Amino acid sequence: MLDTSILDQVRSIFAQLEANYTFEIKASASREEAPELTAFINDVASCSDKISCETVNAEGNCLEFSLLKNGKHTGIKFRGIPNGHEFTSLLLAVLNADGKGKNLPDKMITQRIKDLCGKVKLQTYVSLTCTNCPDIVQSLNIMSLLNDDITHEMIDGALFQQEADEMKIQAVPTVYANGKMLHVGRGSLGELLEKLEELVGTEHNESCNAINRQYDVVVLGGGPAGTSAAIYSARKGLKVAIVAESVGGQVKETVAIENLISVPHTTGAQLANSLRSHITDYPIDIFENRRIEKADLKGKEKHITAIGGEVFSAPAVIIATGAGWRKLNVEGENDYIGRGVAFCPHCDGPLYEGKHVAVIGGGNSGIEAAIDLAGICKKVTVFEFADTLRADKVLQEKAQSTPNVEIFTSSQTTSILGNGEKVTGIKVMDRNTQEIKDYPLDGIFVQIGLSANSTPFVNELETSRIGEILIDEHCRTSVPGVYAAGDVSSVPYKQIIIAMGEGAKAALSAFDDRIRGII
Repeated sequence: MLDTSILDQVRSIFAQLEANYTFEIKASASREEAPELTAFINDVASCSDKISCETVNAEGNCLEFSLLKNGKHTGIKFRGIPNGHEFTSLLLAVLNADGKGKNLPDKMITQRIKDLCGKVKLQTYVSLTCTNCPDIVQSLNIMSLLNDDITHEMIDGALFQQEADEMKIQAVPTVYANGKMLHVGRGSLGELLEKLEELVGTEHNESCNAINRQYDVVVLGGGPAGTSAAIYSARKGLKVAIVAESVGGQVKETVAIENLISVPHTTGAQLANSLRSHITDYPIDIFENRRIEKADLKGKEKHITAIGGEVFSAPAVIIATGAGWRKLNVEGENDYIGRGVAFCPHCDGPLYEGKHVAVIGGGNSGIEAAIDLAGICKKVTVFEFADTLRADKVLQEKAQSTPNVEIFTSSQTTSILGNGEKVTGIKVMDRNTQEIKDYPLDGIFVQIGLSANSTPFVNELETSRIGEILIDEHCRTSVPGVYAAGDVSSVPYKQIIIAMGEGAKAALSAFDDRIRGII
């Protein structure tokens, strides 16, 4: 089933396995995909003499396999055939079980996972075309490996469609914990861990386990701006740390990047990997899966506290925390996120095949989303608040020539309509006539730009009306020793190449202030 080149790569990946592993396969004869699953898993197992397969009798609608280590269940199960984007999740499950893989968390995060209370059954509904799903699956698999009271199932919604429909799944990834919805959409191990700590409790004593880490420069954020700032600071011989939810940041959600000068074409995932690779060329300490809880920036020594009790201290702090999806903030939106309200057309678009969806926003991201969705959905309706579209002309022309795309400008979304279980429509006001109209539809993709991730700093620094940290031409903020770069700042034009330049500028400004005795 897998071609020779892929099998050769898998053999190389599994060459250093130490423990013995078993894929325990349960596939009902009634499932037409059963032979495919068996062939797929046997192909993977053939790549190492440390891996074997065992078939267990199954009835009903069963199509799954579990991972065992030295004859003991690891708690990891795949319901479906993890090819596509989830093939990496399968390989990493084995490597992580063997204590290998660069995605394993550090001691602090590991301890927090072990400190979760009670038994937790985790289930993640995925699409094999989703680029965000593997991050969630891999993170929860790691939790299962580190805590014997946690189990995790990856569930391919396409192969268990009736089950997904009964669960009202309208976005992927969707995570359930002990039968309750825990998370929808992209996320990091740190974010998932926080939600589980809140849901089931933790034995972690923050006051007893608090750690104060001292650096010359602390960079907050691991995207293009943060990476650039860290590298430029390290090249000055300074002791540098990156504190971030993940290296790559928001850029990982970008499917195609064609305007990064000197790189004609790349993807967000490839760029994120390149950023990480470049960081590791320098003695930079990386603390991933961290979210900033509070910041004390007023003194000469700045203190940043992360969830879990860690404190990062330095005379220079560079804030490069980026931005997240901006919400409409209208009635019904929060109620139906994951149940008809979505933000990523690449991940959730396939769930709306043959249906009518709306795209809110007429900028590049909105029109690109409409064009992509038009190839999947029966009809796509674009609503833009302004009098004209803001997207590039070539995108506008493409959308306007697509027969199942309709576009309304001067249109203000006033509320999201639903039946308690899922979205049923949208209420929109014509800004010229003030007429309000209901549009029946099946899903809504919000594409109205990004919102600066500046919440931990708003009481410490001057910000704009929309929450961007105000900076001067040197990336200096209103507080000496604190700098901001990239999408979290007030710099115009939120572009990868600009964020990289701003990160370098912030680092050079911090170094200049250091040698002049300002910090």
